[in-house]
Amino acid sequence: MTVEQNVLQQHSQKHQQTLLNQLREVTGTTDVQLLQQALQVSNGDLVEAVAFLTEKNAKVPQQDEATYYQTAQITNDRYISVGSQADTNVIDLTGDDKDDLQRAIALSLEESNRAFRETGITDEEQAISRVLEASIAENKASLKRTHTEVWSDSPNPHERKRLENCPVGLKNVGNTCWFSAVIQSLFNLLEFQRLVLHYSPPARMQDLPRNQKEHRNLPFMQELRHLFSLLVGSKRKYVDPSRAVEILKDAFKSSESQQQDVSEFTHKLLDWLEDAFQIKAEEDREGEKPKNPMVELFYGRFLAVGVLEGKKFENTEMFGQYPLQVNGFKDLHECLEAAMIEGEIESLHSAENSAKSGQEHWFTELPPVLTFELSRFEFNQALGRPEKIHNKLEFPSMLYMDRYMDRNREITRIKREEIRRLKEHLTVLQQRLERYLSYGSGPKRFPLADVLQYAMEFASSKPVCTSPVEDIDTTAPPGGTTAQLPPPPSAGEQPDACVSAEGSGSGMQAPQQQQQQRVSIHKPFTQSRVPPDLPMHPAPRHITEEELRVLESCLHRWRSEVENDTRDLQASISRIHRTIELMYSDKSMMQVPYRLHAVLVHEGQANAGHYWAYIYDRHHQRWMKYNDIAVTKSSWEELVRDSFGGYRNASAYCLMYIDDKKPFLIQEEFDKETGQMLSGLDKLPPDLKEFVEADNKLFEREIEEWDALQARKLQQEKLALAAAAAAAAAASVAVQPMSTEPCSPDNTAPQHDPEYMEQQSPSGDSKHLQEDTERAISKAAAEHDEKSPEALLNTAMKVEYTRLLRLAQEDPPPERDYRLQHVIVYFIHNEAPKKIVERTLLMQFADRNLGFDERCKSIMKVARAKLELIKPDEVNMEEYEMWHQDYRLFRETSVFLLIGLELFLKKSFVEALMYLIYAYQYNKDLLAKGPYRGHDEELIAHYRRECLLKLNEYAAALFETGEEAKVNTGLSIMNDLVVPCLPLLLVDEMEEKDMVAVEDMRNRWCSYLGQEMEPNLQEKLTDFLPKLLDCSTEIKSFHEPPKLPSYSTLELFERFGRVMTSLTMGRTPADGR
Repeated sequence: MTVEQNVLQQHSQKHQQTLLNQLREVTGTTDVQLLQQALQVSNGDLVEAVAFLTEKNAKVPQQDEATYYQTAQITNDRYISVGSQADTNVIDLTGDDKDDLQRAIALSLEESNRAFRETGITDEEQAISRVLEASIAENKASLKRTHTEVWSDSPNPHERKRLENCPVGLKNVGNTCWFSAVIQSLFNLLEFQRLVLHYSPPARMQDLPRNQKEHRNLPFMQELRHLFSLLVGSKRKYVDPSRAVEILKDAFKSSESQQQDVSEFTHKLLDWLEDAFQIKAEEDREGEKPKNPMVELFYGRFLAVGVLEGKKFENTEMFGQYPLQVNGFKDLHECLEAAMIEGEIESLHSAENSAKSGQEHWFTELPPVLTFELSRFEFNQALGRPEKIHNKLEFPSMLYMDRYMDRNREITRIKREEIRRLKEHLTVLQQRLERYLSYGSGPKRFPLADVLQYAMEFASSKPVCTSPVEDIDTTAPPGGTTAQLPPPPSAGEQPDACVSAEGSGSGMQAPQQQQQQRVSIHKPFTQSRVPPDLPMHPAPRHITEEELRVLESCLHRWRSEVENDTRDLQASISRIHRTIELMYSDKSMMQVPYRLHAVLVHEGQANAGHYWAYIYDRHHQRWMKYNDIAVTKSSWEELVRDSFGGYRNASAYCLMYIDDKKPFLIQEEFDKETGQMLSGLDKLPPDLKEFVEADNKLFEREIEEWDALQARKLQQEKLALAAAAAAAAAASVAVQPMSTEPCSPDNTAPQHDPEYMEQQSPSGDSKHLQEDTERAISKAAAEHDEKSPEALLNTAMKVEYTRLLRLAQEDPPPERDYRLQHVIVYFIHNEAPKKIVERTLLMQFADRNLGFDERCKSIMKVARAKLELIKPDEVNMEEYEMWHQDYRLFRETSVFLLIGLELFLKKSFVEALMYLIYAYQYNKDLLAKGPYRGHDEELIAHYRRECLLKLNEYAAALFETGEEAKVNTGLSIMNDLVVPCLPLLLVDEMEEKDMVAVEDMRNRWCSYLGQEMEPNLQEKLTDFLPKLLDCSTEIKSFHEPPKLPSYSTLELFERFGRVMTSLTMGRTPADGR
């Protein structure tokens, strides 16, 4: 066999094994013969092969043990096929000793080999490419049709500007969150980052590539270099990976199947990188065996040691991403233990020729970057579709691999045997403990100690002498007030037994006492306390003191024995658990440490979901969350919550560990001359540095153009305001009566009060404020002997301030929020500076429309004169304006909340949503400055959440009708209203109720995946789910805030009080989710 034939045959095997792996993962079938038969029947078509296996559901033939282990001797199809550098043994499918099925498979692969020799690409890849081109085109068309699916950049470039030293995010260009998670994990491996950045294309790349493989892989490598360089030195908050993704489009199948095939895409991406490095390595080391850095970083070797019917075998294999089953295991070590042992392995450890068969796997060489692929998807035969496994699976931040190494084979076998023996003992102890904790023979079981305690309580209860039904009168009319005496006892009964037993009197006194005690009737609906003559528990009728003493003694002793036995069992179980946990804790088994570098997380179902990554920043000693364009600080606690599974629908699907003894993997690069750490553009080679600088200049130019545009708009607004102010001043002069007093030049400029302080007419706000001011002046005049305007002003201001201070010091219910009545109440609540409060109060008395009598006019003139005398250094006008701006925002927030709640109570949820959304956002900004700056955040969050849940249910009900118009309306509500608001609920991940609500909404729609529906509905659902399951916290598109009506202070205060009263009478936030 020639070298070329050998290489082609290896690639054919790789192709076949990839198909077998994919088919096994999708269907859950482990029978190799059955899988091969399905591939033969379907001619290599995965969809038809899955259909064949699901239809063949009656009885799956058992795999012949000899055939399985013959296959296992040669290669291990559980593992991901390796690249061109894999030195796995070759399976000769064309030999005479193979059956007809294998020969047929070999013949079918000849056509693939012929095409591969010409193009370097298999038939399957060419077919996928043709089908997926059309799928991607359709996906792009749908993106254009649905504007909410497109990621819209903020028009303000300042919002897209990178913060100093903050990592750069990756834009989601259409269901590519998996690409972002994988690329960021690789980019943050600094050794891999250096390999990509300093990759120089082969010299022959300028010529025509030898085949399509080179034509595809080398340009992709160039685009990846550009992408990595932007992640290093860009001034943008996030960058666009579209060009690299476009070259990867051959690996995309469609937006519908993208989510479940992410593993395949990741493998393909790594294969392409390996091929690109291999091309360069072959050129650099002509005549020598080339070293591929991808293989050096990501590939390791293991030894398969097996016994088949007493005959031992050993086989060395190469592996890349190591797949692990999740179902049935609680932690990563359990998964690994199960993956390392197959079959019965007793014969491996004995010299006897046993007929039992089995195999073990032992790592001989671990890669610097050890990647585990967690299989969280399985095929549901009954439903005919894949499902996600949400089980919890724990994994450590530091993983010691010693127990799986070939050099520790013997000691590990001893420890495994000891653990097996301990677990058997543990099972017996747990069964014994269960008998104590679940005692009984019926369907209901109780702890035995409690049963004995209940028996003791029963025996110790006060004995009764009557039947539990004898003292209940069944003939008395309802609501009667006369007690009925019990019927006379029969001749055989002893009415004085109970009484004499307690020494309470003679038998003649018992009926009289009984009659007196039962005069009062128990009324269960009006009397909460049970009458004293009714026993709280059942009690024995006849028991002697001797019987009670013996019984109590026995029950006490038995209960004490049971409690001691239970404690002993629990202590023994805990000791065994602890022994098992510490089995590998000695130093000799902690010499191969691997530190967790990245966790790739999937949230959603098998058919749709969102991906992001947690990556450890060794330099800052913290975890970072890479969620498309959002890169945020995180924590181990958040990672555990989102990655272990069992909580919500999020769980890890890939774990990336790095050798903790090889710091070069994540070590920064240093300048050889200065010894300083390289950062930013200094890390880049000249060509990439020039590329990034050019992109940064484009971004800087965009910022300059934006700033110039905003400056022009601001200037135009100022001119418009000045013109409006001049017109208003002219109109004011025209209507003012002629004054005989001279006017100083400083008084020509109009006073611009805040709108809630203006008093331009005796109605609305001004009438309410004017009345308060005039009352203060009248009270001041009555109390003050001196009649000078200045003295009256000072006294009136003190009177008004005292009134407002009293309002601020009250603790009223939410329906009487005095902050809405007056700005100074708001200022006092939030401890505004004294100068700000004084000037605001002075403005109230300085209004020209204060009154028409001479006393008010004179006080107004004094107040205005005082305002003119205030020097700039006495009151910081910028701070003054800031406080009044905050109060304006508080009033706007109150109006948003008022209208939103009114609409919510009217069940107008579509209209209410935007008001509640903006009320929450504005209120959050206010509360960031102080706890009394805004309204109750929990209340607004509750009704915002409830409004979204109501809309979600309404939209789902419309979808369930199946009618085209109603379905479109429901999806429009979701796309235009609900989905854009979900990031607002997810951005604060500490708000548990919001996160649960989002999960409820998602689960509502994911529940349709297993239901029968029309094809057009299925298509709409599949198109919609990725948008719903996108966990990004970036706002992609949003509505403008609704226009607010103008309310007077009094009207706002009263309407706000009415709506809060309605809420108090109805459902409160405490009743919410």
